Amino acid sequence: MDREIPREERLRAKRKQIIKWSSIAGCIILVIAIAISLVRRSINESELTIGTADKGTIETSVSASGKVVPAFEEIINSPISTKIMEVYAKEGDSLHEGTPLLRLDLQSTENEINQLRDQRRMKQLDLEQLRLNNHTALSNMEMQIKVKEMDVNRKRVEVANERRLDSLGSGTGDRVREAELAYNTGVLELQQLRQQYSNEKQVKDAAVKMKVLELDIFDKDFAEKMRTLEDARIRSPRAATLTFINNQIGQQIGSGEKVAVISDLSHFKVDAEIGDSYGDKVMVGSRAVVKIGKTRLYGSVSNVTPLSKNGVISFTVMLDEDDNSRLRSGLKTDVYVMNDIKDEAVRIPTGAYFKGPGQYEMFVLTSDDEMEKRLLKLGDSNYEYVEVVSGLKPGDRVVISDMSNYENTNRLKINHNKK
Repeated sequence: MDREIPREERLRAKRKQIIKWSSIAGCIILVIAIAISLVRRSINESELTIGTADKGTIETSVSASGKVVPAFEEIINSPISTKIMEVYAKEGDSLHEGTPLLRLDLQSTENEINQLRDQRRMKQLDLEQLRLNNHTALSNMEMQIKVKEMDVNRKRVEVANERRLDSLGSGTGDRVREAELAYNTGVLELQQLRQQYSNEKQVKDAAVKMKVLELDIFDKDFAEKMRTLEDARIRSPRAATLTFINNQIGQQIGSGEKVAVISDLSHFKVDAEIGDSYGDKVMVGSRAVVKIGKTRLYGSVSNVTPLSKNGVISFTVMLDEDDNSRLRSGLKTDVYVMNDIKDEAVRIPTGAYFKGPGQYEMFVLTSDDEMEKRLLKLGDSNYEYVEVVSGLKPGDRVVISDMSNYENTNRLKINHNKK
């Protein structure tokens, strides 16, 4: 006959079962945690990029973003309001100087030119007529002066004769005074004619000069119209590559509207932008390095915009080797503008980890198999090196690749097994 198990024994057995299964679960959790810890605390050597700290010179720089553009680019605008009649070239064509690009409707402009030619001819005739009238008027006055000179000479002789007769007793004093009065009157009239001639000549010369000036002004306007007409016959001003053309035949275009763009695609420059907080570090003449992949091209800053726009300042870098084969219009580049030199600085290779001067937590190798996280203070940089202000000494090896997956880990083992 079965005996009832005491309650105390049943509770004791139940506690043993709970302890047994709790121990098993704890062991499993511990094993998993250890496994995860072992996985988290090791990393394959092939995943690491390691840089060695050394001491040397850093030519510090500020970085900017840039874009390769043609060294020469000219926008061709329509000089008149008209419409496109024909298109002679397409984008990408190589052009020679004078190559026709477009034909515009020039009928109204040519009619205006013809009217201006007629007006110019009329102005020339007016000038010729004025000169002829002036010459005739002045010639008549010159003749009057000559006649008056002859009359004055005659009266001078009469005065002399009357005085001689009076001295001989054959004349009278009244006749002498009458002759002298006539002579003096003639002299004054001659002086008046000469002054009148001089004044009239100045007036007429001024009138001619005014007409000549009017004609000169008209000729300049006419030449400008002729130049506008010539420019409206859209041609390439030099040898280049056509990078844009308005090929919409029949489209109305306004005066000054862009109709074509030509570029020199054998030589390039870099248009760059940088935050305005670094504006004082970018100056005309500063040396610059342009990185295209692993290629480095050297140049100098040629101009800087004086005003900030949307928090950035624009500048241009003229390249020493502006025909390098890596250069392509529109290519994005990294630009480094040099601004200072630091000697005997502790430095490490630059990389994507560097976001600007400040404090960084980076892994430093303590042996060939282990590394630990260390707080570093980094300073200025250039396209090759970053200055280490504190935290490293020459010879220390530091991981410069992305370690964001281990931001909560302080120590790591290095797995040298290559897979």
